[in-house]
Amino acid sequence: MRSAFGIFVFAAASNAGNALAQASVEPRGFGSVSLSFLAINHSGPILTNGTLDSVYPGTSVNRDIDFEVNYGVTDRLTLSAGIPFVSSKYTDPGGPPPGSKLNSVDECRCWNSGFQDFRFKARYNVTGHPHSALLITPSVFVGVPSHAYEYQGEAVFGRRLKELQLGIDVRRRIDAISQNFYIQGNYTYAFVERVLDIPNNRSNSKLGGVFLLTERLSLEGRLTWQHSHGGLRAGSPTSATLPSPGDFTTQETRDQLDRLLRDNYLRTGIGVNYSLQRMNLFADFSGFIAGSDTHRIRALALGVNIPFQLRRFSE
Repeated sequence: MRSAFGIFVFAAASNAGNALAQASVEPRGFGSVSLSFLAINHSGPILTNGTLDSVYPGTSVNRDIDFEVNYGVTDRLTLSAGIPFVSSKYTDPGGPPPGSKLNSVDECRCWNSGFQDFRFKARYNVTGHPHSALLITPSVFVGVPSHAYEYQGEAVFGRRLKELQLGIDVRRRIDAISQNFYIQGNYTYAFVERVLDIPNNRSNSKLGGVFLLTERLSLEGRLTWQHSHGGLRAGSPTSATLPSPGDFTTQETRDQLDRLLRDNYLRTGIGVNYSLQRMNLFADFSGFIAGSDTHRIRALALGVNIPFQLRRFSE
C-alpha cells in the first residue's frame, strides 16, 4: 500500500492558525497571510481490517511549507487562496509490496520537492456579527493541481486530482461553562475527479473545543473523521473474505492505487495559538486513532499568521 497524503497536507494546514478562525470571517478590507511548516511522518499502512501492515512498512516523511492568504471582501464574505510546497522522502529500507515496483525517487530514497495543488476557498457568515455566541459559516473550496506531477509512489506530492468541497462550520460559545469556551464543528463533502470511472468522493468532519486561557493564548482539542464514498479496498493478508490485494485485482487499478484507495480514518489533534501585537504564532499536533485502508500518520505544524488592512477598501 502506498500513501495518498495530498488531502492530509491541506487538512493539517487548515487546522493550524487561529483556533477560532475556522467559523469566522475577516472584516471588510482586512486580511491575513499564513505561513506554516509541516512535519508529517507516515509510519505504516493500515489495512482493510484496521491493523498495521507488518509485511510492507512503506514509511515516508514530509517536510512541507504551506502559504495562504485570506481577505475580507465584505463583513460576511472572506476569500482565500493558497498552495503548499511539498518535500517528500521514502524511508522504508525494504522493497515494494508484491506486484509493485519503486519509482526512481523512491528507489534512491531521495527528497522530492515541488508545489502541490492550488487551493481557493470562499467562506460566508450567515449569522451576522463575528463576536456573536453562534456562528454558522458555509464554504466552497476548489483544489486544482498546479502541474502534472507524479502521483504513483511514496515520495510524491499528492493524488493530482481536481476536487470541489462544500462545507459548513458551526461555532457556539458555551456560556454555561465559561464565556471563554467554544465548541466548534465542521462537515465537508468533497466531489473528487473520477479515475477509471470509479467514484471516490468523501466526507470529512471535525469536532472540537477551544478555550481562551488569556487574551493572547488559546488552546484547542479536536477529533477529525474521514469516510470515503466509493474507492477500492486493499484487503488484508490474513483475511478470508478480502485477502490482499483486495479490490485491486487488475494492473490498471493497482497503477492507480493512490487515487482509488478507500481512505477512512479517525484522528485526534491539539493546537495552541499565541497572539502578539502584529502577528499570531501557532503550533498544532495531529495523531492517528483508528482507520482502514489509510496510513498511520503523525503531524506537527508550526507557523505564523500576519494580519493586514487595505485602508482603501475598509473605509
